[in-house]
Amino acid sequence: MRSQFLRALLALIAAAFCGFVHAAPGALLRAVPMTGAPMGASASRILYTSLGERGEPIVVSGIVVVPEGPVPPGGRPMVAWAHPTTGIVPACAPSLALQVFRRIPGLPEMLAHGWVVVATDYPGLGTAGPHPYLVGGSEARSVLDSLRAARALPNAHAGSRFAVWGHSQGGQAALFTGLMARQYAPELTLEGVAAAAPATDLLALLDDDFDSIGGRNLSAMTLWSWSRVYGLPIDKLVLPQAMPAVDALANECIESAFDIVRRMVSGRSLAHTFLSVGNFSKLEPWRSMLALNSPGPLPRVVPLFIAQGEADGLVRPDVTRVYAARQCAAGGSVRLLMLPGVNHGFAGRDGAAPAVAWMADRFAGRPAPSDCGGALRQGA
Repeated sequence: MRSQFLRALLALIAAAFCGFVHAAPGALLRAVPMTGAPMGASASRILYTSLGERGEPIVVSGIVVVPEGPVPPGGRPMVAWAHPTTGIVPACAPSLALQVFRRIPGLPEMLAHGWVVVATDYPGLGTAGPHPYLVGGSEARSVLDSLRAARALPNAHAGSRFAVWGHSQGGQAALFTGLMARQYAPELTLEGVAAAAPATDLLALLDDDFDSIGGRNLSAMTLWSWSRVYGLPIDKLVLPQAMPAVDALANECIESAFDIVRRMVSGRSLAHTFLSVGNFSKLEPWRSMLALNSPGPLPRVVPLFIAQGEADGLVRPDVTRVYAARQCAAGGSVRLLMLPGVNHGFAGRDGAAPAVAWMADRFAGRPAPSDCGGALRQGA
């Protein structure tokens, strides 16, 4: 069923894109009403334009959820949701998931505040692939262009003010959005960046986790994606007998606990046979690309909220603390919320309520709280 819908969607995308090759990034190509939206809201699946890795025009999909109620002066604020890893092939788009609205942590609360919630799929998910997995600039452009497209929806009445909220891969996307917003989309006003267990240091992420099942999953998806996006030589790293497992992982989506178990089975053989060399994060040109896609500190005027699980075995808490300390050293304001006993998968869920409250204060113009002092300033 999902594959049939995807084929129809890709055909629709091709038709919608015809004649729009020269459209500006963020042009709304199509909006289709969705069923099952949260009570008191309406939703649309959208197609819009963005830019690819070589500056070429591409089409990206996503959803826009619009609350009912009066429209404030200047239009409704927007929150861009940046999703965690769901896969790297077109069928893995969150907008195609059966429970798409439940996959946006804090959605009911954000709608209750009267915010328009915009959720991109990222390039190559829901549209022609491959998906540039963990490529920060690609993610940020798709986030910012989704906001532009949402403003063109007649019923959205969206203003220019926005915040971005993301988890894991989406945390990386949120940070890159914060880095690129002023230059890429100067007509939009960024009020703050909120991230849960963000991927801030890809070198550390893949190096630390390489000997774990989850780490090998990440490595396999990154190698498969980047070999196609950047033309990097995967055959010089991955042993021939390991390629079937890598291909299997690349084509499996992550939507439920069942999917995670299935991926553990698919990738089991990689514990014994995977790379022809040591951890590829130490080798060029991969090392430079990992560094390029690790976000630096945000502009000091952009407040930052981070929720981090203390029991996270994938994105280590100390790596997140180091990034927060770098932001402090750059003169920014950082609210770092540590979540006791919370692992990686639940950081978005458990961090949603405080993240929404933090964003509400930013939209209200209240001063951003900061934990920049003492141990955090020193990166401890």
